[in-house]
Amino acid sequence: MHKIRNLLNFFMFMAAAAILFSAGSVSAVEKPLQGENALLGTYHRNMARFERNSFGFPLFMESFERDNRVHVDVYGIFDQTFGSVVDVLNVPANWCDIVSLHPNVKACTYRELPGTWRLTFYIGRKVYQPPEDTHQVIYHYRKVDQQQGYMDINLDADEGPFGTKDHRMRFEAMPLDGGRTFVHVLYEYSDSVALRLAEKVYFATLGLGKVGFTVTGTDKKGNPVYIGGPRGAVERNAVRYYFAIQSFMNSLRYPEKNRFSIRIIEWYDLTIRYRKQLFDLDKKDYLTFKTMEHMNQVTLQRSIGTVLQ
Repeated sequence: MHKIRNLLNFFMFMAAAAILFSAGSVSAVEKPLQGENALLGTYHRNMARFERNSFGFPLFMESFERDNRVHVDVYGIFDQTFGSVVDVLNVPANWCDIVSLHPNVKACTYRELPGTWRLTFYIGRKVYQPPEDTHQVIYHYRKVDQQQGYMDINLDADEGPFGTKDHRMRFEAMPLDGGRTFVHVLYEYSDSVALRLAEKVYFATLGLGKVGFTVTGTDKKGNPVYIGGPRGAVERNAVRYYFAIQSFMNSLRYPEKNRFSIRIIEWYDLTIRYRKQLFDLDKKDYLTFKTMEHMNQVTLQRSIGTVLQ
């Protein structure tokens, strides 16, 4: 009986680890905060990469792994003006509608506290789950810097599942010529010992075929070989969140009553272009689950006292 109990506990841990890795396993790397000049320098150094990359539009990624730590940056260009990006992302409530496009984020709520805003992510499996069956991760929304031509926003969480800590999402933006905006999305958090152990098992079994976007070589047929493991998981989820921000911004050109359905369709259509990395659900299932989850999110937010749009 004791051996059976231990075996059941192991499989429960592995199933939970699968959820966490699919939601994004990222380790914090010590890196100086970038400012306006550093972001501008990044843009000028990489202009050619916006024209020639595997994504097919102005987007490129950088990632590295060191001592069980992974760091991912996604850079891209939005067609919207810098002012419109600032107006939208300066509103903490909008981030809930952004992050909940991710298949593993089943709902998100926001609450204003003295001197800060608190966002609660309800993390679960990719299939439909009610909020009470998910794991809650509490983020604090913080404006690090905002100037006439630069914006820096952080979402930080002290703790996450399996003893992880120092969760961080970061969004930088600055204006470009032609009414466009250069954006930077960073995604990271610190591992626990238990998580690093689960990584080795998970990516050798359930997550064996999951890959990211960085090309590490070619196979015998000359096809690209992509990074796997934790670094691949981080890359997948950084791109998911980038597309979530992009889809939200693109939906704003439509009447408000149509925006939710438009943004979930656009997010799916963007991600399915990278089926090898980002395919999780059939389109019908994704749209059905997200519609149900959005209804749950509205109900949760009403219980707090501020209604979602």
